[in-house]
Amino acid sequence: MSDRQQRHQQAMQKLKSHVDDKVAAATEQRGQLLVFTGNGKGKTTAAWGTVTRALGYGYRVGVIQFIKGLWECGERERLIDDIHLDVHIMATGFTWDTQNRASDTAACLEVWLEAERLLADPDVYLVVLDEITYMLKFGYLEFETVRRAIANRPREQSVIVTGRNAHRELVDMADTVTEMQDTKHAFNAGLQARRGIDY
Repeated sequence: MSDRQQRHQQAMQKLKSHVDDKVAAATEQRGQLLVFTGNGKGKTTAAWGTVTRALGYGYRVGVIQFIKGLWECGERERLIDDIHLDVHIMATGFTWDTQNRASDTAACLEVWLEAERLLADPDVYLVVLDEITYMLKFGYLEFETVRRAIANRPREQSVIVTGRNAHRELVDMADTVTEMQDTKHAFNAGLQARRGIDY
């Protein structure tokens, strides 16, 4: 064996030992709170990827879509007929289009009731609160209401929260936080959102 091959083997053995130790130390089984935030694109897409994964195992999944619910959504269109998927959409679409605080708040509270129902159901394996960070930022939902519902959910249930500017306490509560970085975005160069790629 050459010196290069030997060094590589030693590095891989060290890496394997490190990974094995981490796997052995991960002994707790329970649902998780995941937060996908940041200014980069891909937060909702990552959430739908996890929805697809959970559905693939036959788990029940609930998705609440705030803000972008009236937009076309390829993932939702593909999965909507799955009997294990329960989707609820805030009826107003983008709040910066409606510019009506009263109707936006009412629509938010109406769909939040569905979120509370899902968050209390022990048979629902995964709940996605897509773009809920805006509802908290604009004051359509009280943070304490959301915090309590997430904190009191069934132990085995996982929750994904998406959206920019995630509330600091949500980040603190989370088991996993992923921040999407906006290094470069086609929209800023004048490219339109593309069906099947961006939505």
